[in-house]
Amino acid sequence: MRILFLTQIVPYPPDAGPKVKTWHGIRYLVEAGHQITMASYVRPDEMQHLPTLEAMCHAVHPVPIRRSRIKDVFYMGRSFLTGRPFLVERDDLPEMRTLIHDLLASQEFDVIYADQLTMAQFAFPGKKIMGSYRNPPPFLVFDAHNAVWTILKRSSETANWLMRPLLARESRAIKRHEGELVLNYDHTLAVTDIDRAALLEAVKSLPAISPAQIEAAAAHLSVVPIAVDTQKLQPAGRNPTSQRIVTLGTLHYPPNADGIRWFVREVYPLIQRRMPKAQLTIIGKNPPQDFQQLAVEHPESINVTGYVPDLDPYMEQSAIMVVPVRAGGGMRVRILEAFARGMPVVTTTVGLEGIEAEPGVEVLVEDTPETFASAVMGLLSNPDWQAKLSQRGRKLAEEKYDWQTVLGQIEKVFQNMSTLAEPIKEPPIEA
Repeated sequence: MRILFLTQIVPYPPDAGPKVKTWHGIRYLVEAGHQITMASYVRPDEMQHLPTLEAMCHAVHPVPIRRSRIKDVFYMGRSFLTGRPFLVERDDLPEMRTLIHDLLASQEFDVIYADQLTMAQFAFPGKKIMGSYRNPPPFLVFDAHNAVWTILKRSSETANWLMRPLLARESRAIKRHEGELVLNYDHTLAVTDIDRAALLEAVKSLPAISPAQIEAAAAHLSVVPIAVDTQKLQPAGRNPTSQRIVTLGTLHYPPNADGIRWFVREVYPLIQRRMPKAQLTIIGKNPPQDFQQLAVEHPESINVTGYVPDLDPYMEQSAIMVVPVRAGGGMRVRILEAFARGMPVVTTTVGLEGIEAEPGVEVLVEDTPETFASAVMGLLSNPDWQAKLSQRGRKLAEEKYDWQTVLGQIEKVFQNMSTLAEPIKEPPIEA
């Protein structure tokens, strides 16, 4: 099939959660024999990676993007005027709209695949333009990655008093928008049952929604978990006798920074009182200033690396990984990759959401500073326990989350296109 793939990121190298998901999705579609034409936003540092995608895809069409605080203020103001979410306004660039309009007017596509929330707005012209040239029009797939409204709702509950009302407003706006997307698209992919339920809740919250529309929306929502490459990610030669803890994440993403900040401020001091030789390595792009300051003030116990192209040396130095999460949605790819690498993991209930791992069997799960610290210390003190979690986590990743097994569910959606393309709502809502 000819697929127009819309993405807001260049998914190579797959070194962050959204990029991992998108990269394996494209790999699977290409290997399944589909012809991919990609339209992608591209940041200056991503240009060097386009040849990798060009070698895989039929065509790659980049649209340069640069973000800034000044631009964000403008888009926030426009969001208040239009009522659309800030995130959607921010990524609604005329260059992308023109590109997609021209592609749809000049070529025929069987599927338009919108990857993530902010790219889904661009497929609405697709049905109209292509419908005037062919019948039926392209099949529209919205790959949600997350139910974003729930992430912002959780973030608003832990944010400072100044940000709380802005995050709450954005959560409400996105909830409405995501509900409209589910109604407009032929099929929506969620990564967990929790996100599927949240997206369906967004549909139910829309004004004048009918029971028939809700039932139809549910039939057009399926779950395809995030997948990892267990052939590439082999068990790390970690050091089970060390007292080094590693954590990682894209640190300019607020939920990631919030969780690690909670660990450093409230959990790690409890560990250090009992295990003064403990060391913490924080890996991730764009670490906040307070993280860097902590590394300066405590060089013997906290190391903030920034972005690193190769995680292996840091895994080999460490005994365990912590994934402290208080807000967020979807699935934590870093937990799946840690399982694949054979790294014992301590996380929170929110962190484990959507992953079919049993607490105490493949992973440790705690939610208070005291119990989280106790779990970390107990694991650091017990290499045999580490080994059991390592082996079980690796087995789980191989059996349930390898990309070549999981992503076959996308092909089933395409095979059932004629059934799934029955309209949910007419006329389509303008999102």
